[in-house]
Amino acid sequence: MAGSAGAAKAASRPSPKRYSGMDPPLSLARPTVFDLQKTAELEKFLVDVGLYEGEEQSAKREEVLREIDAIVKGWVKRLTSQKGFSQHIVEKANAVLFTFGSYRLGVHGPGADIDIVCVGPSYVKREDDFFVTLHDILAQMEEVTELQPVPDAHVPVMKFKFHGMAIDLLYASVSLSVIPPDFNISEGSVLSGLDEATVRSLNGCRVADRILQLVPNVENFRTTLRCLKYWAERRGVYSNVTGFLGGVNWAILVARICQLYPNAVPSMLVSRFFRVFTQWQWPNPVMLCAIENDDLRFSVWDPRKNHRDRSHVMPIITPGYPCMNSSYNVSSSTLRVIMEQFKLGNKICQEIDLNKASWAVLFEPLNFFEAYTKYLVVDIVADDDDDLRLWKGWVESRLRQLTLKIERDTKGMLQCHPYPCEYANPSVQCAHCSFYMGLSRKEGMKVHGQKFDIRATVDEFMHEIGMYPLWKSGMDLAVTHVHKKQIPHYVFEQGYKKPCPQLHANQQEQSDRNDTEDGTPTASLDGQLKRKCDFDGAGQVESGKSVKRSSVSSGCEESPPDSGNIVSQSVCENPVKSVSSVLCNGVQNSPLHGDVNLESANCSNSPHGSEVSAASGTSCAAMETVDMIDEIAGPESSVPCVMSGAVQAMAVHTPIKCVAEKDEPKFVGIDRLVSSNCAESLEEAETLTGNLLSENMHPSGNGVI
Repeated sequence: MAGSAGAAKAASRPSPKRYSGMDPPLSLARPTVFDLQKTAELEKFLVDVGLYEGEEQSAKREEVLREIDAIVKGWVKRLTSQKGFSQHIVEKANAVLFTFGSYRLGVHGPGADIDIVCVGPSYVKREDDFFVTLHDILAQMEEVTELQPVPDAHVPVMKFKFHGMAIDLLYASVSLSVIPPDFNISEGSVLSGLDEATVRSLNGCRVADRILQLVPNVENFRTTLRCLKYWAERRGVYSNVTGFLGGVNWAILVARICQLYPNAVPSMLVSRFFRVFTQWQWPNPVMLCAIENDDLRFSVWDPRKNHRDRSHVMPIITPGYPCMNSSYNVSSSTLRVIMEQFKLGNKICQEIDLNKASWAVLFEPLNFFEAYTKYLVVDIVADDDDDLRLWKGWVESRLRQLTLKIERDTKGMLQCHPYPCEYANPSVQCAHCSFYMGLSRKEGMKVHGQKFDIRATVDEFMHEIGMYPLWKSGMDLAVTHVHKKQIPHYVFEQGYKKPCPQLHANQQEQSDRNDTEDGTPTASLDGQLKRKCDFDGAGQVESGKSVKRSSVSSGCEESPPDSGNIVSQSVCENPVKSVSSVLCNGVQNSPLHGDVNLESANCSNSPHGSEVSAASGTSCAAMETVDMIDEIAGPESSVPCVMSGAVQAMAVHTPIKCVAEKDEPKFVGIDRLVSSNCAESLEEAETLTGNLLSENMHPSGNGVI
């Protein structure tokens, strides 16, 4: 009897719970009434700002997916017949579509694109069939617009719009002659015999499924992820291509917080997200599960064995085989920006937890154009919108290299903050856009006597950009330096820039004198920006003509609409003479401003080589002197650095010559893989204080907010 009672008592005792993460949770605390109230307020805020898609839009997505599914199935059957297979095989020929990204995770919003991978049989190839025959089929369809194949991308993709909805379509040819309708993409055997590009194409869907399996509460995960993705977009840190974090990175970070606080509701998870990752000791990796190894011998992330993995500064590891670092694009500069935003987010969440702030405060946009005193502007132009889309995609995908090269050549002393938004001057009618980078000295370095000459750095970047294999006449580019007061008004939210009181004449004179004493150039905007050279009727170059530009009299006056958009203005005024063609036709030195010269460029008559042999074209680039000099920080200046007269014209396109090898980012690497994901230190901090340590709460002093 006693034995029976003991057995019954043992049976009623709850069994130890198994947790999905690498280590036990930091807290099993359940939400209070206050937490539930804050969660309700957060969810209402997300609905009010329009982050959820309506039923009509959702139905349209499903219809688009059905139509694309029918297209690829018909394409595979047609190819099977053309390749001479039997009628029996033709009837069974099949392709299966899998979504991934935000749509598969259930966090997509209105207007979001749909990421799709098409899985096809082994005899249907990516290079010859997907990017040729399927591309031709899509190109002939009225429903398809903005078709852009990107076969050389890290993950080859075909981008287009279908009934106005953006689609990113990938293709994976697996080792099967017939794809069954119930094909399971998550099985490890699917990867057998595949190349790495195909594995990467399949990995998006496999990772999304694995993330959903590893979180304790899917709905809480989705709400928190939707919230933090919106926060990242508002704060300018949502962009994988620019060197920040993309969708899968944010999903893994949020999933890790869900594992550490399995019973928390979204308001708690958002607060804990900033608390944990403000204290995270990078480059310790964030992992949702142990790194898996397999007999397939694909490379997995392991800094103990792979030298390149040691250079990763913010490793966020994908779950499931083969485990990869999804955030390899992050650099030292972009990591600094991300961490500053984490600290500010943590500070605001502490105020929200004390009921001293609302959720709207957390999502206030970044005042990027007030955060720095000096900026680099990358202006991109093309003859039409289609060419601009191709050209911009090429340039944008390589902007991260400019950040890395500046870090490398200045030994990390000059820091770049690339802004992931693009801008276009509404008053200019040609196809163009611009990207901006904020510049600052490394925090703590000396202010006086330090100069940075990045002419060779920008020149190297421009030569690499000039190697675009699909270059067309009219595609052009310039990298230019502008001061904060030269930023055009249209980049500000709602096209509005705060007016400043105008200076009196004697105040203006004193301001100019102070600028000269501080070492800041006092020339007008015309003198600082690039000069345009025009051809006369005989085809000769007339040098020294300045670009049409309204001068900037004082730092507090409103900037002209086109101020800072150098290439767009000059090229659109004279579409025949692009910047590269003008600067590469024997321009001689001409004084433009006290210490700014336009260096001569010895080029052939045709800036892009002979029509007979494009490969024989001579690469060239003309630029003004570029160096960083000291600036005494004034009331409006939070970044103590100034760059004088920086401009760079695009290197001409030469497919063979002057191809510079891409520099690998050189950072201090980690020597070993930390297995605990910093859980011990985080648990200790959670136990001792439950809040972020005070020394981690103050915002950075570089002016980024």
